[in-house]
Amino acid sequence: MNSACNRAVAFTVSGILGICATACSSPEPIYYDLQAAPGRALASPRLAVEVVRPGLAGYLDRSAIVLKQSGYKLDVDSQVRWGEPLADMIGRVLSQDLTQRLPASSVFSGDGAIGADADVRVEVNVQQFDAENDGSVRLVADVAIVQRSSHSTLAAHSVSYHVNGVQPGPAALASAMSLLLGDLADQVGADIARI
Repeated sequence: MNSACNRAVAFTVSGILGICATACSSPEPIYYDLQAAPGRALASPRLAVEVVRPGLAGYLDRSAIVLKQSGYKLDVDSQVRWGEPLADMIGRVLSQDLTQRLPASSVFSGDGAIGADADVRVEVNVQQFDAENDGSVRLVADVAIVQRSSHSTLAAHSVSYHVNGVQPGPAALASAMSLLLGDLADQVGADIARI
């Protein structure tokens, strides 16, 4: 093979490798988080409140954000992700929300470094937490407030909250989900304030 052919073959191979490297690399994911929502401070007894790591429906337990449900189909974009495991984030934000709503109490996440004995435990099992076809975002969950010493249930609810008119996209979804966690904290805070 002459030198011109060698250069042509080398150029073709390097060009193919360059195109493949460009086409095969994926963009860096974009990460989102939930944030505490403002709420009304409630008069409550001085309690140590532990927020247990919430349970999640299996379809939500992933790093990619479930953008919406449509019939039997989930809309998931692998390039938009939660900044931490969703169950951990829900527990952390719910703890922050409850700290604001229960200023007389000490609220902490059960999965954190604090190992204090709690007076009450907040247990949440999330069944649905996503957008729907009509532009609403919905939170459906089971909630229990349990007295730590006796293991007796002080309050138990199945709750369903929604926000209407949410624009499509992960940022608007995260904002609406944060508001819904605030609604959940309002309910849990009211339950604890009645103890």
